[in-house]
Amino acid sequence: MTPKEVLKIEGEAILSLIERLDRSFDKAIKLILNCKGRVIVSGIGKSGIIAGKIASTLSSTGTPAFFLHPTEGMHGDIGMITKDDLFVIISNSGSTDEINRLIPSIKRLKIKIIALCGKKGSFLAKNADVFIDVSVKKEACPFGFIPTASTTAALAMGDALAIAILEKRGLTEDEFGLLHPGGSLGRKLLLKVSHLMHKGGEIPIVNKDTPMKEVIIEMTKKRLGMTIVVDAFKKICGIITDGDLRRHFKKNIFFLKGGDIMTKNPKTIERDALAIEALKVMEDFSITSLIVKNKKDKAIGVIHIHDIIKAGL
Repeated sequence: MTPKEVLKIEGEAILSLIERLDRSFDKAIKLILNCKGRVIVSGIGKSGIIAGKIASTLSSTGTPAFFLHPTEGMHGDIGMITKDDLFVIISNSGSTDEINRLIPSIKRLKIKIIALCGKKGSFLAKNADVFIDVSVKKEACPFGFIPTASTTAALAMGDALAIAILEKRGLTEDEFGLLHPGGSLGRKLLLKVSHLMHKGGEIPIVNKDTPMKEVIIEMTKKRLGMTIVVDAFKKICGIITDGDLRRHFKKNIFFLKGGDIMTKNPKTIERDALAIEALKVMEDFSITSLIVKNKKDKAIGVIHIHDIIKAGL
């Protein structure tokens, strides 16, 4: 069997699931949405690995979930289950011994079971409150029994459940970010301009009537490669960058003032904007810094592209 054939078989296994998004799928969604406890996902062998991934996906999209190994469950871990929980069990055959021994204990606790199973008449399917058919025509292996297409189908159906629930819950990007604070995903969704900007005495700022000698001293002192230019009312009226200095170098700039070489209408951003938005503005306009302003058009900070890069965005 060639790699192309393997991918074709697994692709067809996923596509065949589309027709099975029926009332059983809708019922499973309702059970999960109405679950007052946690969603416990279980499976053995390769199905157990898929179960762990589905539990992780559910948790990361706003549905508290964890993986329970069926063997460990029968040796004490079932004690972590509460009456408000819900079970999702994954098994292609639906007749694995470890799963079969776990089901009576779940039933005694009167906990609902959603089965992602490949055999409609199996012990698991018969004892499930909701049966979702994830059967496949054949496995993507020359022997016909190594879990390949079947585990792919179960994984895809689990993802479909998780995303459908995410949509039903109306999870926002900010809420999603709160569930992923440690990685780059969380930083993109949570890190704001206010977290990275230079403020107070770190802000390079001059008046438009400030002599160029003092402008250069301010820019050198603050080390951001720029300075904000303000008017008599402290409102932002321009920006001077290292590039502006180079462009006017041939002139006797020491006879000029800040307002003479500044770039008017500089790009600005507000403190509550996401840092990733600031980065996009910088990339779009090929600039390296943005002035952070308040509602009164007064400068309250500066965010530099180096600050964003250091933050890992």
